[in-house]
Amino acid sequence: MTRRNLLKHGGLALTAWALPRSTTAFTQLDEMTDQKHFEVIIIGGSYAGLSAAMALGRSLRQVLIIDSGQPCNRQTPHSHNFITQDGEKPGVIAGKAREQVLKYSSVQLLNDLAVSGKKTATGFAITTQAGQAFTAKKLVFATGIQDSMPAIKGFAECWGISVVHCPYCHGYELRNRKTGIMANGERAFHLASLVNNLTDNLTVLTSGKAAFEPGQITKLKRHNIEIVETEVSEIEHHNGQVKNIVFNTGAKMAFDGLYAALPFTQHSHIPALVGCELTEHGYIKVDSFQKTTIEGVFACGDNSSMMRSVATAVYTGNVAGAMINKELTDEQF
Repeated sequence: MTRRNLLKHGGLALTAWALPRSTTAFTQLDEMTDQKHFEVIIIGGSYAGLSAAMALGRSLRQVLIIDSGQPCNRQTPHSHNFITQDGEKPGVIAGKAREQVLKYSSVQLLNDLAVSGKKTATGFAITTQAGQAFTAKKLVFATGIQDSMPAIKGFAECWGISVVHCPYCHGYELRNRKTGIMANGERAFHLASLVNNLTDNLTVLTSGKAAFEPGQITKLKRHNIEIVETEVSEIEHHNGQVKNIVFNTGAKMAFDGLYAALPFTQHSHIPALVGCELTEHGYIKVDSFQKTTIEGVFACGDNSSMMRSVATAVYTGNVAGAMINKELTDEQF
């Protein structure tokens, strides 16, 4: 890939992440173009992937990060519950992380999309959208998940801003405000139990017949949590900030913020190509060391954890990096 193309791809990623322009980053991109084999390939260069890369880079491992510059929280204005970075913009955290990781000369980064992968006799082979092919002894998936948005007008525009997934990440900012929970059954009940501590003005929006156990309904009523079964058809908002929920009857309810429990799919299909097993909930199955069911393959971040947060992604990435270094050490020493 030429320098001109590298700058073009890098520019797209920097725009999406709001990364600071870094001479160091572009130097790293230029230097890696001729190298095709690495000790470790990391697919995904957000918090988990960068954390894994730092652990490996500090052990002088030859690492390639392949990243398309489309993190799932790119629409979220502020990141919370991550110590030392509470309230910071996600793109700023990622930009600083990238700059620090790329100071380790054995770590290279390619702004491209990994589109296929396979196991080989000596490790793994990965091909990118731009047609580049790379091989490595070890493989890390830090690819995240893709939320399946409901067909509700305005929902996608509010996702990550005022329609959120996690009370630990966003609940404090919605404290003591009119709050809705767009979910049903066990997931709605779980969210309601957590959010109840943050506001006394809480409504569960099931968009259909409520699917709660009698004991759950009793608890919801005891805490004055209203259940509305009418189907939601639209979210009225201003620049992603919820104003009203519009029901299919035409009626409206004002809200300051909403929680939503969404189904998801794996963001990348490559884990399936190399044979990684999924859990019953759809996450990549890993052990306590972030090892998948395929020897030599690790996964970290949202793709393998129900705890969806920046802090968890950084932790699991750090564990994956350390464990891969141990495996390489054991094989070489």
